[in-house]
Amino acid sequence: MSKELHYGVPAKTLHWLIVALLIVQYFIGWLMPDIHRGMQPGTAMMFHVSFGVTILVVMSARFLWRLAHPVAPESSLSPWHRASSEAVHWLLYLLVFAVTLSGWFFATTRGWTIRLFGVIDLPMLTAATSPVARAIGRWHETLEWMLLAFVALHLLAALVHLLVYRDRVMVRMLP
Repeated sequence: MSKELHYGVPAKTLHWLIVALLIVQYFIGWLMPDIHRGMQPGTAMMFHVSFGVTILVVMSARFLWRLAHPVAPESSLSPWHRASSEAVHWLLYLLVFAVTLSGWFFATTRGWTIRLFGVIDLPMLTAATSPVARAIGRWHETLEWMLLAFVALHLLAALVHLLVYRDRVMVRMLP
């Protein structure tokens, strides 16, 4: 399978859709009330989990698209730039999957029935009493902060390429 030299419209669309969904998701997450034992999920939690599942689906499509349509690294990059870029990109995929799934596990261990945007019941991923699922759910907040840190690193690197190096790295993903 040969690698493309630039990102196509589907890859760019999925990338920017995930960016928009993550912005909405973090905003909802910060506005939600603290979660306490015995509480039932309200509208904010329903939307938070719904956006999380939507991000999971869109990110899965983005991941499969990237596997089927790999893009060659910018030829002007040094070997360490290429290696660090690849590492950060794959970590972003891993963290998005981990955050979204850990959030779903968290809701499951609470025994909450969550309806996707109030319409479709989401399946429970495990029994509410599962100690493994509880442990995974507890990692959700830590993983959120790790994802935010790597998104910031990714954004900073893109801006450095645009404003300092003035190469074509960021331009390849712009609409």
